[in-house]
Amino acid sequence: MATDIGGLDIGDRRFLHPGPLRWLRSVGWMVLLFLVFTGIYGGVQFLPKSTPLDALKVLAACVAGFAVYAGAVRLAEGRWPPELKLSDAPLDLLVGAAVGALIMALVIAALCLIGVYRISGPHGGSPWQMLNIAIQSGMMEELVFRAILMRLLMRAFGVWPALIAQAALFGAAHLANPGATVVSSVAIMIEAGFLLAAFYLLSNRLWMSVGLHAAWNFAQGWLWGASVSGTPRTPSLFISEPKPGAPEFLSGGAFGPEASLPCMIVGTLVAALVLWMAWKKGNFKARPDATV
Repeated sequence: MATDIGGLDIGDRRFLHPGPLRWLRSVGWMVLLFLVFTGIYGGVQFLPKSTPLDALKVLAACVAGFAVYAGAVRLAEGRWPPELKLSDAPLDLLVGAAVGALIMALVIAALCLIGVYRISGPHGGSPWQMLNIAIQSGMMEELVFRAILMRLLMRAFGVWPALIAQAALFGAAHLANPGATVVSSVAIMIEAGFLLAAFYLLSNRLWMSVGLHAAWNFAQGWLWGASVSGTPRTPSLFISEPKPGAPEFLSGGAFGPEASLPCMIVGTLVAALVLWMAWKKGNFKARPDATV
């Protein structure tokens, strides 16, 4: 059924309508959105991040980015994005945040138990800088990698190719980080790229992945005071770091816990479990945008 918005017949002008070369139209639309929203994310990263007011500004900028995405999807695809369904956001965010914080607690505990990490503190460092980083990375990276890349790759090629491709791209995106190696990027791909996508597939919404991503980074960076994806430490409650001489494949080295063997094991096990739940739910056949 056609829908008129501002004189445009959206029902007839949907860019991803069924028909010849829909895969190519999906990929083209994906590339355009990717370029636009990585640009927006780059702008958000330049905002100051030291105070509670800064946190509100970062949150407002990310919310504005989500609103631009919703508007673009409405105009080009003829639908309001169910992947951003607001009524489910509070519970999804809480569940995702709980899982992200728990995973990081298990990883830090494992690193200490096998004797490659040490923890000092508490130090009482301000949480605002890490909170701002967690908000922007949790919201904007999930929008780019899951709502844009994964969703449209699913539309073009199906679930499995999309799942693998977005995880590989997510890992590759961390190669430019300080201390990054091929091993650390493969670790990010496996433990985080698949894990975050698994929660997106399970719910067909973005919010669990946003909560998990943000809480993972916040717990790692502020609560435990470890390096987050190789970036310099921010003020933190505790300080966690590899012991001198600890093997990098066990400790993660300068890149931080995300490149460690315990993180790969825990993240991969949780990802496999959630992917199995999504498969049992039938979401490996369904599309988050199946109403289009």
